[in-house]
Amino acid sequence: MTDLAPPFARSRAETIGVAFLCSRLRYSQQLSEAIYLELGLLNRQGWLLSVQEMLSGNASPPYAYDISATSGLTLAGLFEAPSIADALEGIDRLDRAGWSELLATQWLIGPREFAPVGEPTRDTPWGFIALWQWNDAWCDATLEERLAYDAECDIAFRADLAAGIAISGRHRVDLTSPWHQLAVWDAPSFQSVSEAMCMHERVADFRFTTSRHYVGQRRPLAHLLGVSHG
Repeated sequence: MTDLAPPFARSRAETIGVAFLCSRLRYSQQLSEAIYLELGLLNRQGWLLSVQEMLSGNASPPYAYDISATSGLTLAGLFEAPSIADALEGIDRLDRAGWSELLATQWLIGPREFAPVGEPTRDTPWGFIALWQWNDAWCDATLEERLAYDAECDIAFRADLAAGIAISGRHRVDLTSPWHQLAVWDAPSFQSVSEAMCMHERVADFRFTTSRHYVGQRRPLAHLLGVSHG
């Protein structure tokens, strides 16, 4: 596999990932619609509101992932803002519109490191949200060991893409959280997520990291918020 190019290209875009992990506090049709209106304004000001928009470069309604069946949380997702100032201002605007009244949220903010790869899927695909931090073994590893590890991980990433999984790239989020990186896999089925994780286990992807994963089905954010339209 060493003759193949790595699956990821270093991103040149100076954009900021704005990820969210949320628990539902209550429902309010009025606040949901105010939030959705604010999201539309952010989109027109350069925000990307779904992994699908990041992958295709085409306009897309906001999407997130319903992770209520696989975790103690309700939903998770990833936006992208033009700058760190825009990210912070946008979160404040969403909170003033009512986001924090409806959802208890952990925001994870940080710059894009690698560009998205793959094609966005349709119908009702599954999302796999991955957070990880480098562990002590990574800190103690030699350069040769780290390069060998990267090559092994590339094998698993190529298998992901061959299975129809698209990946959001990678954002560095240690500015605002204990985690170092975040990425989202957009997969055509739960089985493809399971098989992908088995491949990552086989190449020992997790020996240098401590990880946390959230799995859920992709849904229009309007639906998850409880908006009657959108």
